[in-house]
Amino acid sequence: MKWITREKIKVDRVACPWLIQHFVDPQAEFLFLPHDTDWSKIDKGIVFDVPNCELGHNGEDVSFNSILKKYRLSDPALVLLGEIVRAADSRPSNPHPAGEGLRCIARGFSELGLSDHKILEREFVVYDALYQECKRQMTNATKSSGAASLFEIASIVR
Repeated sequence: MKWITREKIKVDRVACPWLIQHFVDPQAEFLFLPHDTDWSKIDKGIVFDVPNCELGHNGEDVSFNSILKKYRLSDPALVLLGEIVRAADSRPSNPHPAGEGLRCIARGFSELGLSDHKILEREFVVYDALYQECKRQMTNATKSSGAASLFEIASIVR
């Protein structure tokens, strides 16, 4: 499937392709179009992280969170990663402290002069590592408090 978003990717537009390729569509093909594209005219592919789309920002949620919800991805480590992406990509009322570091990493990648596809290729390893850390944190949290609900996980990560 083709997944389509805006060019000049940073936090959410790197995190979403990572999430999509790892948990939704392993054969995903990503297309990056200019910001002034008429997104409503795109009918051959799934549009994400653009204005007024289903898989976009909703309230304090960023596109990563919208994808988690749409595809019912409830892995506690992904929920935690979603909180970090949200903090890095927007200004939520209660940001996860790791968000600022992720924002800096994304800015750094954008300054390297790489194509959007090269940024994905190189930055996916950052999300692989961050996901592993989120899994470790969730494992430790459930060991110390028993099985945690998604509500409890959200309160841990905020």
